[in-house]
Amino acid sequence: MVNRFGPSVRSLSRLRERVGERVVRAALLLAAWTVFPAHAQVAFDDWLAAFREEAAAQGISTATLDAALTDLKPVERAIELDRRQPEFLQTFSDYLARRITPTQVVRGQAALAANGTLFDAVEARYGVPKAVLAAFWGLETHYGAQLGGFNIPASLATLACDGRRSAFFRSQLLDALRIVDAGHVAAADMKGSWAGAMGHMQFMPSTFLAYAQDGDGDGRIDLWRSLPDALHSAANYLQHAGWRSGEPIALAVRLPQDFDFRRARVANRLPLAEWAAAGVTGADGGPLPVLAGRAAIVLPQGWQGPAFMVFDNFDVVMQWNRSLNYALAVAQLGERLAGGARIVLAGEAGALSTVQLAALQQSLNELGFDSGNPDGLLGPLTQSAIRRYQVVYGLPADGYPAPSVLTHVEQTRAAGRLAQGAAAPSAVP
Repeated sequence: MVNRFGPSVRSLSRLRERVGERVVRAALLLAAWTVFPAHAQVAFDDWLAAFREEAAAQGISTATLDAALTDLKPVERAIELDRRQPEFLQTFSDYLARRITPTQVVRGQAALAANGTLFDAVEARYGVPKAVLAAFWGLETHYGAQLGGFNIPASLATLACDGRRSAFFRSQLLDALRIVDAGHVAAADMKGSWAGAMGHMQFMPSTFLAYAQDGDGDGRIDLWRSLPDALHSAANYLQHAGWRSGEPIALAVRLPQDFDFRRARVANRLPLAEWAAAGVTGADGGPLPVLAGRAAIVLPQGWQGPAFMVFDNFDVVMQWNRSLNYALAVAQLGERLAGGARIVLAGEAGALSTVQLAALQQSLNELGFDSGNPDGLLGPLTQSAIRRYQVVYGLPADGYPAPSVLTHVEQTRAAGRLAQGAAAPSAVP
C-alpha cells in the first residue's frame, strides 16, 4: 500500500538523485491523489500532460492523442476495483457453479451452431477445437453479451497515474493508443473492462498488438464487432502459446482409495501408463484414454473433491489466465459444449476467508512450516507448507486449505503453547 501521508522531503531528495525528476513528480502526484482527493483531477491532468509528451515522442499522432486524451477524467471506479481484495477464497465448486450454468451451456451451443462455418474454419487453421474457443468466449464475455463499458484510455490512464502498477498500465495505455493510431478502432469506441481488456475475448492492448488477426479480411482488426477477428485472434494466441492439437486440457479422473495425494501436483508430470498402473481411471471407472503426452493430477478442492488429469494444453490456458479454477472451467465448459456430461462437484463445504488464511499461515510459521508472509493469499509456498504439515500429522496431503485443516493447525498450535506453559519453571517467590 502507498504511504497515505506521502513521501518525506529526505526520501524525495534521494529519489530525485537516483531516478530523476519525472519519477519524483509521479510520486508527488500520487501523494496528492491519495491524501487530497479533491485535488485528484489536478494531479491527473499534470500526469496526463507529461504522458502525452512521452506518447508523442514515441510516434503517436496528434490526432490520436487529441481523440483519446482530451478532457479525460480519472475513473475512480477503476482504482476501487484494482484495490479490491476478495473477502473469501472461492471453492472450485462455487467457481464452476457460477460460471457453467445450464443457460451458459445452451447459449454456447446455440452460438456454435449459428457460427458453425466460422468455427470450423478457425479450428482447421489453428488446431484449437471450436468448443474450446467457444468456452473462452463464454467465460470472458458471455458470448459477446458483456464486452465492458469502461473507456479504455481513461481507465488505463487512471491506473497508470495511480501508482500501484503504474509501469504496466502505462505500457498498456501506449499500446492502446497505437491500436487507435493504426485505425483499428476509434478512441471513443475503445470500451472494455476496468483493467483494459477489450473485445469478445478480452485482449489486453499488448496482446492485441502481438496476436490479433484480421479474420474477416477487411483490412482492420475489430475485436468488438467482428467475431471472425475475435476468434482468429484468440486461436492465434493459443497456437503461439503452444497449443497441442488433439490433446485435451484436462480430464476428470477417479483416484484409487490408497492414492498418495502428495503425487497430486501440477509439476508432477507422468505418462498416462504410469498413472493407470497406479490405479487412476477415467471418471466413470473405465480406462484412461491412449494419449502420448504426459499429465499431472490436480485436486482443486482437496482430496474430497473432484480430481483432474491435466495436460500441456492446461499450461497453455494458464498463460491466458493464471488461475487453476479458470483453466479447469475452460476445459469443463468446452466438454459441456461438445456434448459431454457434467462432472460431479464434491469436496469439503465452506471456504476460508482471507483473514482466516492469514491466520493459518501465521500458525504454520509458528509450528515450523514456512508459509511465507501471512498475507491471506494462497501461493505455492503456503500450499507446500500445508502439505508438509499434513504429512507430519498423518492427514491426506493435498495441500488444500480446507476449514478442517485450519481447525487442526490451530488445535496443534494451542496444544503446543499449553505444553510450553506447563513446562515453564515456576516463578521464585
